[in-house]
Amino acid sequence: MYKIAVIPGDGIGTEVINSGVEVLQALSKIVPNLPIGFNHFDWGAKYYKENGVMMPDEGVDELKDYNAIYFGSAGVPDIPDHITLWGLRLKICQGLDQYANLRPVKLLPGISSPLKNVEEKDIDWSFIRENSEGEYSGIGGRSHRGYSNDTAMDITLFTKQGVERIQKFAFEIARSRPRKLLTLVTKSNAQKHGMIMWDEIFKEISEDYRDVNTDKMLVDAMTTRMVLDPKSIDTVVASNLHADILTDLAASLSGSMGIAPTANLDPDKRHPSMFEPIHGSAFDIMGKGIANPIGSYWSAVMMLENLGELQAAQKLMFAIEKLTKDKKVLPKDLGGTNTTKQITKAMIDIISGKNN
Repeated sequence: MYKIAVIPGDGIGTEVINSGVEVLQALSKIVPNLPIGFNHFDWGAKYYKENGVMMPDEGVDELKDYNAIYFGSAGVPDIPDHITLWGLRLKICQGLDQYANLRPVKLLPGISSPLKNVEEKDIDWSFIRENSEGEYSGIGGRSHRGYSNDTAMDITLFTKQGVERIQKFAFEIARSRPRKLLTLVTKSNAQKHGMIMWDEIFKEISEDYRDVNTDKMLVDAMTTRMVLDPKSIDTVVASNLHADILTDLAASLSGSMGIAPTANLDPDKRHPSMFEPIHGSAFDIMGKGIANPIGSYWSAVMMLENLGELQAAQKLMFAIEKLTKDKKVLPKDLGGTNTTKQITKAMIDIISGKNN
């Protein structure tokens, strides 16, 4: 029995993750030998308002007993974002050393990109984000609050170990893909210490991956390349902040933030990895029943792949692609009019063979 820790979190996270659980339960009845057990955790903003923390102190240790974590979102308008982010998602990622953030970007069948004259094959990317240090290391401070010389400082921390392991992971991903092309994104013209270290380490590691073609872009130039020449991109590796920004752009270019998945991975398999849609809490549509759950389904595909359940992952991905290709049942952000519940039912019907 696979033990899955379910943390729906806040906003539409509860809606899309509950939908994803329903779909996974239906899948487990169809795919032989796929026993999945779910345990729900009520951590998030409501827990914070009752207890003063987003999750209990022993929460990270409790999660170590699970095979995977299925996460929704964190954040509400009346609690500062740094409290919700650092108190839940980042606490889990850093506590379990999920140092590799993997975000596939693909133009799904039937979905149009906002870019002109872009075909399905033109957007098929894999972004690797360093997920444990860098700009989100949490090091810094604040002094002289309330005075004219109020001062704030955030320190970006890069370690050789941290940069080497994420770049090696990226090279392995690039090697596994047909085009074997890896792009390093930095800002080493302006950030002359940490980013130059990224460049130097990349050059060293590339000697061990001569079968992988490489190129390098500054982060601002990369945004232009993604818009003007998307088919030139395959696998991308970047720092925590740079990849965070680039992958939101990537999701929008592939049709909608609502379809995009991500995996927070411990590639060394010491701890469970965490899988989530990237769209956030989206409080403007919470409770309306119109949230797009496709990102939660695709995240579940990545979770099944990580568990080694490739047949189940393929079946679920086929169902997602059939759903978008048919265009009969789609959420508002993809040009449809259907509710979260209707999309959930359509997915279960496809999985069970009722909609073939």
